[in-house]
This record gives sequence, structure tokens and C-alpha cells, in this order.
Amino acid sequence: MAVDAFRIFQLATQGFCCSQIMVIFGLDEQGKENPDLIKAMHGMCGGIGRSGRTCGVLTGGVCLIGLTLGKGTPSEAGHLKIHLIVNDFLEWFENTYGSLDCDGILGHPLDVGNEYPVQCGKIITMAYGKVQEILAANSEDPESDDEA
Repeated sequence: MAVDAFRIFQLATQGFCCSQIMVIFGLDEQGKENPDLIKAMHGMCGGIGRSGRTCGVLTGGVCLIGLTLGKGTPSEAGHLKIHLIVNDFLEWFENTYGSLDCDGILGHPLDVGNEYPVQCGKIITMAYGKVQEILAANSEDPESDDEA
């Protein structure tokens, strides 16, 4: 699923932040709704608590990877390489944007109102695409042996 710029705009005008928008897109992709998860992601807004630190697009992307590949019940194993997969995304993000922090990416503190710059929508679009690419490349069952 490609990210729709208008949908980002709609969600942002409804008061959702980058981390929440990333997870909303991921849940939509899976045909799910989870308002409690979206609420939990609110704490990641604006670089964790609007501090300007770790970017919400990054934390949202990491949570999407976990939502798809992580352990959620005692009987689940989760993907054997989840930590490496998350670190691949983290590395890509830092190499692409030059920082992991909102302030560093935007070049200024996030202290002007509650609006999110247009730049954030572009970051969501690219990062969501990268998460989908990573998930597609790692969607195989970690327990299976494809060389049989």
C-alpha cells in the first residue's frame, strides 16, 4: 500500500502526530483497528513527549515492525532476527535524514504550535515505504527451511 498524502493531511488535521499516523497506516494495511495502540503512540509525538528528540516517524516505524514480526503471546516466538531488522531500519533512517531526532531532521526545535511541517509528511511517506520493503523482505517464517 502506498501512502496517500491526502490521508496524512487528514489525519494530521484530526490531531494525530507522525508516530500515530505511521501506526494507523500499518493497521489499515493489516485490516485492523486498535485505538489503544494509537493512544499509546501519542506519547511518541514530537520526538517523545514533544521534546524534539527521537523522531515519531522512526518510533512509529519500529513499532510497525514489532507489530508485524514481534512476539505478542506466550506461545509466539516472534521473528528470530527482529532486532537486526529494527536496526536496519534505524540505520537507514539515520543515513537518510542525518539524525534520529526531530530537531536535527527539521533543523529547528518543535516549539511552534502543534502543527507538523510538510516535511514530516514526506518523511512519513518515505519511511512507511521503507518499513513495507523491510517487512516484505523478512516476511518468511523464521522457523522454516527454504532450502529443502
